[in-house]
Amino acid sequence: MGETKELVENADRLAGLTTIILITLGVIQIILGETISKSVALTANGIDCIGDGFVSGVVWIGLRIFRRPADSKFHYGYYKMENLASVAAAIVMMVLAGYIIFRSYNQLVNPHPVEFPLLGASVAFIAAVIAISLGLYKYRKNKESKMGSVRLEAFNTIKDGTASGLAVVALIFDYYGYFIVDAIVGFIIAGIIVTIGFAAIKESSYMLVDACNGECIERGSVIRNIAEKVEGVKKAHVMRLRQSGPIYQGELEIEIDCELKVKEFNRIKRSINKDVKKVFPEVERLTITIAEKECLE
Repeated sequence: MGETKELVENADRLAGLTTIILITLGVIQIILGETISKSVALTANGIDCIGDGFVSGVVWIGLRIFRRPADSKFHYGYYKMENLASVAAAIVMMVLAGYIIFRSYNQLVNPHPVEFPLLGASVAFIAAVIAISLGLYKYRKNKESKMGSVRLEAFNTIKDGTASGLAVVALIFDYYGYFIVDAIVGFIIAGIIVTIGFAAIKESSYMLVDACNGECIERGSVIRNIAEKVEGVKKAHVMRLRQSGPIYQGELEIEIDCELKVKEFNRIKRSINKDVKKVFPEVERLTITIAEKECLE
């Protein structure tokens, strides 16, 4: 778990840095959009930046809690706090999307001219470059972490940069008198937010209720195959897996010769765990039991 700890600490620092950067960029764009430019797209993008900064802040708090060791109350550690942080972040994104839709609708039915659109476009362009660069960097650095909230936070930062790029497009169109593009870009930004937020809530909710599907099911099948290749194992058939943050915990039942001694059974368990760790180092705990009841009598 030393490597996982290092990944979490790295993600923690990046999430904290992103929080400061995005909120700062958001405040600048909102002030410019509301007081000088009068651009809905720029204001919406500023709100989006602040919301994304808040998302990064939620993830940062979740990762700090995540690193706490198991105790008398949380026997399996605080790993699922990472999933809870992911859900909370996604909910913030969905609420944010609703507000942007409201503002975009007002601009659609009652469009108004934008002041100094090229100035706003320049600010949005700078925000786009910073956000996309930071998001891609975080994705590369944390690619191996397998933490849902960390992936969400990286994609959310990239999404913020994309939204800023769309704001640049809207402001350029505003410069040429196409004010309705302001509203269209607002709707597009809201749609992107809803899509990412819904996917994040779905994935994290599955983990919180210990659902196992997709990649988890495939992982269980591979673990059974690994176990059946170990000398002394006749068959491995019951496999239960649960994911908590970046780690997996599971239970495996195997069929063995009932005449085997406890020492030999322990050797088999060690071999299975060792071989599974080679393929899936994120499997923290694998409990192995004998399937045939008569072997336990």
